[in-house]
Amino acid sequence: MASEGLSRIGLAGLAVMGQNLALNIAEKGFPISVYNRSASKVDETVERAKEEGNLPVRGFHDPCEFVKSIQKPRCIIILVKAGAPVDQTIELLSKYLEKGDCIIDGGNEWYENTERRAETVKAKGLLYLGMGVSGGEEGARHGPSMMPGGTLEAYKYIEEVVTKVAAQVNDGPCVTYVGPGGAGNFVKMVHNGIEYGDMELIAEAYDVLKSVGGLTNKELHETFYEWNKGELESFLVEITADIFSVPDDKGEGELVDKVLDKTGMKGTGKWTVQQAAELSIAAPTIATSLDLRYLSGLKEEREEASKVFKSLGVSEILTEVKVDKQELIDNVRKALYASKICSYAQGMNLIRAKSIEKGWNLNLGELARIWKGGCIIRAKFLDRIKQAYDRNPKLASLLIDPEFAKEMVERQGAWRKVVSLAIEVGVSTPGMSTSLAYFDTYRRARLPANLVQAQRDYFGSHTYERVDMKDSFHTEWYKIAKKLLGDRAATTGELHIGSKEQKH
Repeated sequence: MASEGLSRIGLAGLAVMGQNLALNIAEKGFPISVYNRSASKVDETVERAKEEGNLPVRGFHDPCEFVKSIQKPRCIIILVKAGAPVDQTIELLSKYLEKGDCIIDGGNEWYENTERRAETVKAKGLLYLGMGVSGGEEGARHGPSMMPGGTLEAYKYIEEVVTKVAAQVNDGPCVTYVGPGGAGNFVKMVHNGIEYGDMELIAEAYDVLKSVGGLTNKELHETFYEWNKGELESFLVEITADIFSVPDDKGEGELVDKVLDKTGMKGTGKWTVQQAAELSIAAPTIATSLDLRYLSGLKEEREEASKVFKSLGVSEILTEVKVDKQELIDNVRKALYASKICSYAQGMNLIRAKSIEKGWNLNLGELARIWKGGCIIRAKFLDRIKQAYDRNPKLASLLIDPEFAKEMVERQGAWRKVVSLAIEVGVSTPGMSTSLAYFDTYRRARLPANLVQAQRDYFGSHTYERVDMKDSFHTEWYKIAKKLLGDRAATTGELHIGSKEQKH
């Protein structure tokens, strides 16, 4: 309980997420003080609190009074734009905070910034948490998924609050102490990377169904609505069904057809792909989804390219094909499901690799559990992902979990048909295609990488290992190849273009 006349917690930064999270906290019975640089946002939040049930929200225009209004040890969540604004807010509030108080950054922040700030405020005797919050506006207001990382001591300060504020699922609140340092921000970053992949795969399913299958928006709505009752049940599939049903309020037809085909981004997808490269973790589904956002931004270039290729007789749809609509819908559903497993597998592999590097000891099954509700990537099969890691905490990949492996095999035929059909008609499905390639590469015991390594040794003396004996080896490929070519030329009278002995 809050001390008499004091708030249990504070929140600074009252944009959409901040306002809604503050109201959520107050609604769960925790008196909260709020502050924002612009006084109008403070007044707006207090007014909303009155309108939504006289919630215990107190607004402050002065940062000193804001801090003093919170019970000790003070806990203040900051929800401002990542980067310099976070540092500025910390500097402002730190003037009035005392030893033992705690700052919680609830934004999408680069994990190393969180670790740097934790060390900075530690010198002042303050505690620090980096807490990823997923769920958007509705999640923040009614129950998000929350991923706090930092010291366990700091987490204990806010545990009673976040466990009530977070989304609630059958096995508990969608929040857990993730781990030390920047673990919470890192996990939220990868969550967003998986989200990028998920959204791209859904968009490709839409494109195939519309461009190849000729489904109307009404049929697309019905298809995604039905999909959301089965194995694809998820927040993103649910909202996709909704989108196809919304009419254009400024013209005829559905609004989705009037939305410009340029996708925005805020950076977490790029960070995820950069980290995958740094850690040598293959994440092609996520990386491809990022590339497609970049390509979508080239709207004017794409329009010109379309004209150029049409003038050369290449239409956007290369050929019309007759398809059984219901069979196509079923195949696309299976292809989407299998591709989504690849995206989640890549994200989990990245989290595990970082956990090993940093010594975070992250629990992948528990992370899957807290993503079951509240967040953007919440999905029915996250419960089964949790079970897979519970069965085998050292599982190398979701692809080889017995249950998921069986499902991949059952769906691979439909998956291949969809990708092949899309290639035939010229509809790009890079997310599904690269996911299939990832699956095909991962399931093969031997790859053509032996040739690539031989090439590296040829031109750079990088050495190679052998399959039949230990140690590293180097071969003078050029000298041996040229000698063999010379011997062959002497025997047959042939000349080789690359031969130094060739006469002009």
